[in-house]
Amino acid sequence: MQELAVVLEASGCNAALYDLAEGTSTVRYEYADGCPAIQGRVAKMNNAQPLYDQLLDGEYFQFCSLVPHPERGRVAMLACPISDDQGVMGDLWLINQMDYSFSDLEIRLVQQAANQCAIAIRQARLYQAAQAQVKMLERLNQLKDDFLSTVSHELRTPMTNMKMAIKMLAMKLEHTLDQDPAFAAAATKMQVAHYIQILKAECDREINLINDLLDLQQLQAEGHELPIQAIDLNLWLTHLAEPFHARVQQQQQRLILNLQPMLGAFKSNMGCLNRIMAELLNNACKYTPAAGEIIVNLQQQHDTLKIQVTNTGVEISPSELSRIFEKFYRVPSSDPWGQAGTGLGLALVQELVHRLGGQIRAASSQLTTCFTVELPWPDAALSQGAYHPQAA
Repeated sequence: MQELAVVLEASGCNAALYDLAEGTSTVRYEYADGCPAIQGRVAKMNNAQPLYDQLLDGEYFQFCSLVPHPERGRVAMLACPISDDQGVMGDLWLINQMDYSFSDLEIRLVQQAANQCAIAIRQARLYQAAQAQVKMLERLNQLKDDFLSTVSHELRTPMTNMKMAIKMLAMKLEHTLDQDPAFAAAATKMQVAHYIQILKAECDREINLINDLLDLQQLQAEGHELPIQAIDLNLWLTHLAEPFHARVQQQQQRLILNLQPMLGAFKSNMGCLNRIMAELLNNACKYTPAAGEIIVNLQQQHDTLKIQVTNTGVEISPSELSRIFEKFYRVPSSDPWGQAGTGLGLALVQELVHRLGGQIRAASSQLTTCFTVELPWPDAALSQGAYHPQAA
């Protein structure tokens, strides 16, 4: 800016960049010698629409202001668009004394300077875009490394426990053979049963983790539409909750089902709906302490099915609440029953809800946590042509 102003003996020179979406022009660079500085000024383009229309058409112009400017007075100005083959990005202004007329040679010099500005701006934007892409790729690579590290850890832990149980079982059986069979059988029966139970539990844990990984991958990769069927919601929820009653009784919890009478048939994918509710109930059972309540609300609100699963006695901080749908994320120190899961349950629920065209959110305060699932009610939505189970 300074070199151009000095060569042309101008009192000021500035370059502005456009934000066409906002309709603004912002002075980014400036050299001012004897005139007020305006760097950083944001102007609404529609306040001088004829001038900006000409610049957006790629045309330059010069004029002398008839009405004195409050700060500059009457001055002569030359405006030249900063543009390339992709469009106009901004403008370049030269300011000189009143009644000054810029010559053709000076105008060509300013146009060349504007072209150089356009090249520099475009290269800077390309560099910024490239840097943003590099950062995104670095983040994706870090996520991949974190995922592999977490999966390796999750797979290794059950295998370590199984290896330990097998070793202890082998030692116990070997020791049994060296003793009186009748005495050894009675003495080691409970220990052997304990080691076998460890093997079974850890095998189930390994299988569940692998199944969850496969289910999650399938949900994110599938493109076909889901089969839909009519579901009696009250009957469905009552039947699905049956296995959980024994569990909550054993853990001294209370399970409450609040059903809306006269609910019509809900058309959805039974498999997805079963998995969503089972995961939410399992999650609630796992994190609700003794004497806590698990409340399920099921109701129709206009063209939406609203499912709420609320559990008391536990609260999730805002920082943790924002991460609970991440793969393998577990809320620290909030599993009173020590029932470690795969860490994929809520991530699966979120994917399933999205496949059904719905939304899920979580809220937690005052020792209460609530998951809300909202799914489109097909009959109402179909009449508007809006319901389509999403392909992942």
